Amino acid sequence: MPRRPAERKVYAHAKLRRLRREHGMNQVDMARALGISTSYANQIEQSQRPLTAAVLLRIAEVFGVDAAYFSELAEDRLATDLRAALADEATGAEPPPEEEIAEAARSHPEVVRALVTLHRRYRDAAEQAAALATAESGTSPLPPGEPHDQVRDFFYAHHNHFEPLDTAAEQLAEELRLQPGRAADALAARLAGRHGITVVQAAPERLADVRRYDPERRLLFLSPWLTDGRRAFQLATQLALLEQRPLLDALAAAAGELTSAESTALARIGLANYFAGAVLLPYGMFHRAAEDVRYDIELLSARFGLGFETVCHRLSTLQRTGRRGVPFSFLRVDRAGNISKRQSATDFHFSRLGGTCPLWTVYEAFSAPGRILRQVAEMPDGKRSFWVARTVTRGGFGHHAHRAEFAVALGCELRHAGRLVYAEGVSLDDPRAATPIGLGCRICERRDCAQRARPPAGGRLAVDPDRATPVPYPVDTAQRR
Repeated sequence: MPRRPAERKVYAHAKLRRLRREHGMNQVDMARALGISTSYANQIEQSQRPLTAAVLLRIAEVFGVDAAYFSELAEDRLATDLRAALADEATGAEPPPEEEIAEAARSHPEVVRALVTLHRRYRDAAEQAAALATAESGTSPLPPGEPHDQVRDFFYAHHNHFEPLDTAAEQLAEELRLQPGRAADALAARLAGRHGITVVQAAPERLADVRRYDPERRLLFLSPWLTDGRRAFQLATQLALLEQRPLLDALAAAAGELTSAESTALARIGLANYFAGAVLLPYGMFHRAAEDVRYDIELLSARFGLGFETVCHRLSTLQRTGRRGVPFSFLRVDRAGNISKRQSATDFHFSRLGGTCPLWTVYEAFSAPGRILRQVAEMPDGKRSFWVARTVTRGGFGHHAHRAEFAVALGCELRHAGRLVYAEGVSLDDPRAATPIGLGCRICERRDCAQRARPPAGGRLAVDPDRATPVPYPVDTAQRR
C-alpha cells in the first residue's frame, strides 16, 4: 500500500525559541505573557510537548505572527535542500537517513541553512575553477553565485505574496478605473500624462524585446505583435519601475537571500512584474472571481483578457492574510526540462540538482498541445498533490517568425483539490489513481521506477548480464566490490 502522510503534531521549539529571543524574553517572561506555566514553556522549547491550538493562537497574538508561521512547510523545503546537497556526488558524502535530515531541519534550521549555503558556494567555486582551468589566457572569471536561484529563494521566503505591492496595485487600479480586458489605453494615458512618455509600436526588425524604454527621449517601445492583455502588462510593468521604485528597492534591500547587485536587480524586475499582474488582476476582484468559477483558468483568462500563463502566475500569489486563495505552486518548463519559472506558496519542493521527474504531467502536456491535463501525483514520502498543465506558445507572427513553446503547471496539496473545477471526475481518494513521481533521479529514493535515468541516492543500478543494460533496481551498498 502506498504510504499516506501521517498527521503531524506541531512541535515549534526552534521557531518559538527564536521568537522569544527576538523579543528579549526569557522563558519565565514568555510563560507569563502566554498564560502558561514555566515548565510547560520549557517542555515546548525542548520539543517534549506539541503546541495546542489555544497556545498557538496566544503565541500569534503575543508575538504578532500569523499562525501559519509555525507551519512545517519551510522545514520540509529546507530538508529537501539538504538532502539534495548531501546527495551531490562531488561531496563524497553518504546521505544520512531521511528522518535524521528532517529532524535536523526542524531542530536546527539555521545550521542546516548554513550547510546548504556552504554547498552552493562550493558548487559555485567548483564551476569557476573548471571554467578558469579551460579558459584562454586573459579570460575573466565567472561571476559568483546563481542570481536566479537567489531570486527564487527570495520569492519563496515570502510565499510568493507581497502585500505592500498588492495594496498599491489595487489603489492604482481603482484610481485609473481600470476595466478587465480594457486597461492598456488608461495605462498609456497615465504614462503620457504623469511621466511624459510616448508609447511607440516598433517594427519587429527594430526590436527584439517586447518592451524597451529610452529614458532620454521618453519613448517606450512595445512589440506590435502583443495582444491587448500583454500590452497592458508591459505598460503596467513600466509604471511599476517608475512609480513604485522606492517600494521595489525597499523590498529587495530587505531580502537576506539577495547577495549581489545582479540578483537584486533581477528581484526588482520580478517585483515589478508582480505589481503589473496585481494591477491588471486586483486582489479582491480576482480572488472573488477565482472562487466563483472554482479556479477555472480559461474562464478567468477570458473574463480579464489575459493569457493562460499570466492567470496561473497570479493564482499562485493569492495568500493575503484573512483572504487566502488555494496555495498553488507554479512553474514553466520547456521540452528539454529546463525550468524557467518556478514559484511556490505551498510545500512542493523543486530539486536544485538534476532534472525534475519525467512522469510529471507538465512534460506530458507537450504531447497534447493546448489541452489541459490533470494529475494526482504522489511523492516518495506519501504526500499527494493535484496538478493541471497546459502548453503555451510565445513568439511573433508570420512564417519566418521564431516561436517558443512552454508547458505551465499549477499544483496544490490534495486537500485543496476539491475547490478546483478540474478535480471533477477525478478519484482523489483512491491511492491507485496517483502517479508516483519524485524530485528528480539524482535524489529520488524510489527503487521501482522504470523511468529512472540514474541510480537513486545511496545505491547504484544493477546490470542484467543477459541484456547488458541497466535495470531499474539498485544494488545495496553492502554488495559493492
